Amino acid sequence: MDNQEPIMISALNHYLYCPRRCGLVHVEQVWSENLYTMRGRDMHENVHEDSSHSLAGVRYERALPIWSKRLHLVGKADLVEFHGEIPYPVEYKSGRHKTFQNDYVQLCAQAMCLEEMLGVKVEKGALYWHGSRERKEVVFTDELRGRVEEVAAEVHAMIAEKRLPPPVNDGRCEDCSLKDSCMPGAIANKGMRKKAEMELFTMPHRTEE
Repeated sequence: MDNQEPIMISALNHYLYCPRRCGLVHVEQVWSENLYTMRGRDMHENVHEDSSHSLAGVRYERALPIWSKRLHLVGKADLVEFHGEIPYPVEYKSGRHKTFQNDYVQLCAQAMCLEEMLGVKVEKGALYWHGSRERKEVVFTDELRGRVEEVAAEVHAMIAEKRLPPPVNDGRCEDCSLKDSCMPGAIANKGMRKKAEMELFTMPHRTEE
């Protein structure tokens, strides 16, 4: 594992949302824009203006580079609030409030990077959904930390093996900017036909009594 190249923290989010999308981006180097990705990119470009200021005893660091040598992760935190010496990461999302695990794992990974970098315990952070103007505090439980480690290992393995996962072919595909490159329906139907053919030729023959 020590010889592994670092991966972007955002890859964990991509993988949990759709492993094939993560593979297309990080293995095949495929990318395409649509309305949703442009909104997200524009929002993060505004958030990622490198700045630092203090207000009411809290220091605010935007676009802070972060990394973990242990997990082989690198990235940039949208915002880190420093309450004294304790960092409090805040991840911005362009859409509305969701409860998908991928956003929580991404935020927790940022916290684990900050812990390793600064040698302090980071117990909490927050997600902010720009579309619904909602902010939710997230507690970094042992279960969530364990999930970060599992997903990081899975993404590293996928990239090392140059493996492209099969399509999910469900509601997630409708608004995906990589739908044309992924071809979820065509590939899923091909897999179903192949399975049906195998079952047809492996069915036991009936014998007459």
